[in-house]
Amino acid sequence: MAEESKPATRNSSESADEKVSCTFICSRDTLDGAYPALILGINAARMGMESTIFYTFMGINVIRKGGGDRCRFIPPGTMGALPGMAMVATRMMEKKVEAAGIPSICELLEMAQLEGVNLVACKMTVDMMGIDPEEFLEGVEIQTAEDYLKHAVNCRVNMFT
Repeated sequence: MAEESKPATRNSSESADEKVSCTFICSRDTLDGAYPALILGINAARMGMESTIFYTFMGINVIRKGGGDRCRFIPPGTMGALPGMAMVATRMMEKKVEAAGIPSICELLEMAQLEGVNLVACKMTVDMMGIDPEEFLEGVEIQTAEDYLKHAVNCRVNMFT
């Protein structure tokens, strides 16, 4: 008989109603940059944790309208530098993702929002890149690094994916 999953809570000395929090940082707008943060963020939320994904530098493009469709796979090393290789590698990876029954980045973004994952854009990156907040998916919050750190310092899990 499968054991029922219980919502994650802090240790016994803390309030039983207080959720465990976790954050994931996404700094790349590639398939291998976007998938880990979204998969971990969604699963954390499903485990009853408060889950936040902080998007910075090129990763911020993932949470722009249509950004999930623009994620590519760039092979490491010299293969990635060959003209047209990123396009070929992206198609190959998308076929593997589909064959494995894994949702697309766009589908995962929608799932994350439905599951209550907080999607956060780095204010410094927004300012540096001149991004209009209207360019983001609905529900994306903009935070400074200080705001992120004030939250992250109290999280049980913080990962750079």
